[in-house]
Amino acid sequence: MTQTTRNVKLEAALHWHSSDTEHTERRYFARSNLWRDVFPGDLGERLMQVAPGDWLSQEIAAGELVPEYEKSQVLRIKPSQFKHQPRPGTTVVPATGRFYPRNLLEGVNAFFAQDQRPFRLLAQDEGQMTIDLNHPLARSTVTFKARVIEPMPGYAEHGGRCIDMGEELTSRGPGMQARMSEGSTDFFSGEPFARLDTREDPLFYKDPRLVQHIDAAAIGVVREIYAHFLQPGMQVLDLMSSWVSHLPNDCDALTVTGLGMNAEELAQNPRLATRVVHDLNTDPKLPFADAGFDAVLCSMSVEYLTRPFEVFAEVARVLKPGAPFVLTFSERWFPSKVIQLWLDIHPFERMAVVLDYFRASGLYSALGTESMRGLPRPEDDKYAATQAESDPVFSVWGRRV
Repeated sequence: MTQTTRNVKLEAALHWHSSDTEHTERRYFARSNLWRDVFPGDLGERLMQVAPGDWLSQEIAAGELVPEYEKSQVLRIKPSQFKHQPRPGTTVVPATGRFYPRNLLEGVNAFFAQDQRPFRLLAQDEGQMTIDLNHPLARSTVTFKARVIEPMPGYAEHGGRCIDMGEELTSRGPGMQARMSEGSTDFFSGEPFARLDTREDPLFYKDPRLVQHIDAAAIGVVREIYAHFLQPGMQVLDLMSSWVSHLPNDCDALTVTGLGMNAEELAQNPRLATRVVHDLNTDPKLPFADAGFDAVLCSMSVEYLTRPFEVFAEVARVLKPGAPFVLTFSERWFPSKVIQLWLDIHPFERMAVVLDYFRASGLYSALGTESMRGLPRPEDDKYAATQAESDPVFSVWGRRV
């Protein structure tokens, strides 16, 4: 049935908990036909009337936003039904707890040839694999939030294409960052921290690289995330720092120490009060006193750590009790220096890896993740002609116990 729609710029979000972690997935929609029935409950009806900027929310029981959990979707298969070599020259070694696309399965009537929907490998034993085809959020109660950012021309329309907001928010990854209800995910067997470039890092970083690693819209998201954790007067460590610290523009009353790999890059950073050149992959020990910082931030760099468990323990040592360690990353990096594990896993599983770094130390609590996708790429960005959307932003944090 044809119904009136409202053209808007819109932001929507999912919020949920899994065991010890709080999660948020955010999406931006540059132009949406705001139909009443593409939102859960009466949220669409309320959004049709609300003023721009006001967040509205709707709690959704497990199984209402995505198909409900079914035990029949947990299957036992033979190892031969898992495609270990999906393409010539490519080998996939299945690891317990990991997610894989369904088109790696054979002889399972639950997918089509190019099906990228994830399944989770729950166990491998006695010559069999146990896999879970349920959606990663199938057993999660979630809070669905949305706000109109601003109306757009053509307030009232009839017909046209609409977007299923629930599908948009739950597809392509959300839920995959949560740990299994039983057991742990095998991220670290094999050589997860191997890299293509095996030279000492100081050789790679000896020349300054005064470039941005994400676009301006993504930088704005990073600043927004950090703003939730920072207050004037804080002593802040910018870990693996460079010529730019993505700090909130309205938070100047911070004393920031930058620890990085290149002295010239650090010298170019106007936000730093103290600059320290230090290679964490050679020596994870931080050259700072115990409990000296109110917050530690790490932007677009965690994927280069080859000794992350030691680094995360050291960060806990230099943080005050209750102080946050906040990491942000995206999907751009130096290919020769990123760890192999990072290349092998889904973007949302990368958040799970960082959560495991936190958990392994036993020194953090109040863990959380946040992702932001769908922002329009700035028109003056060098990739604007080929990429319509901004770089996605993923964030993980914990607080020193």
